[in-house]
Amino acid sequence: MQRARVADRKDIDFSYSLTDRVVRLSLGDLADFSGAKYDGDFTLTLEQAQGRKHDYIATQIGVGPGRRILDLGCGWGGLLNYIRNQGAHGVGVTLSSAQVSSCRRHGLEVYLYDARRLTRSMFGPFDAVASLGAFEHFCSPEDYRAGRQEEVYRQLFANVAGLLPAGGRFYLQTMVFGRNMIPVEEIDRHAPRESDAWYLAMMSAAFPGSFLPFGQDQVVRSAAPDFRLVSSESGRLDYIETIRQWDKRTEAWTPRLALFKLSLLPRWLTDPDFRFAFTSGVSSNSACFERELMDHYRLVFEKI
Repeated sequence: MQRARVADRKDIDFSYSLTDRVVRLSLGDLADFSGAKYDGDFTLTLEQAQGRKHDYIATQIGVGPGRRILDLGCGWGGLLNYIRNQGAHGVGVTLSSAQVSSCRRHGLEVYLYDARRLTRSMFGPFDAVASLGAFEHFCSPEDYRAGRQEEVYRQLFANVAGLLPAGGRFYLQTMVFGRNMIPVEEIDRHAPRESDAWYLAMMSAAFPGSFLPFGQDQVVRSAAPDFRLVSSESGRLDYIETIRQWDKRTEAWTPRLALFKLSLLPRWLTDPDFRFAFTSGVSSNSACFERELMDHYRLVFEKI
């Protein structure tokens, strides 16, 4: 949220390829590393809530036999695996080399490719498109400061529309800045510890080159030339519970996980950005959601 560069492959590798081993050792090889769908029922297990989300997506965009579905920013393949199990054909793109390797080991069709540059000529047409968490990385701080944020979003929506037939649906799940967001210029890693500015700076360090949209309204407005909004849900409370469940698993002691974390010690000692981004004992994303500095939305669009 502060660095003036686009969230490119290097940035995504910092944010996600680095966490590849932690995610797979803690959550499983085909883990879904995006907010689950509890709908207020926090007695559900993490797996049940992720399954509920997949079922919801399938209902909203039509996942079934013979359908061709694109997953923009496919992560470790959780949704693609679900799509495959429903008899549909899923294709995924990501800028994380570790995610590509992991997905391909499980027979998923995934490519190392920038979702912002997708056209019909690259992978052909699709019946529906889904994106869980990738939208957060499409605009950079540089784009925001130059006044290009909505231009970036409009181009992304136009590219997605070019892949779909009339009436084709696009499921978009994304973080946004929330109703208590502070002025951007106040974000500072040297701000008092546990202040809003400090937590937001930590998020910036963990996701370099990325800048969030200002609420769902900016997203919907940017989509309007090509899509109409079908439905919208806030998943903020669900995401807080998802993070809590992730933290329980990633902090649990296992020999393999402990050895991997130990291998990161040299980087922790030599890289101040890494050390700040992953400050021990601090969950910046959870704090930002709890304080409503950030929100989280599940949006369903239909091509006009």
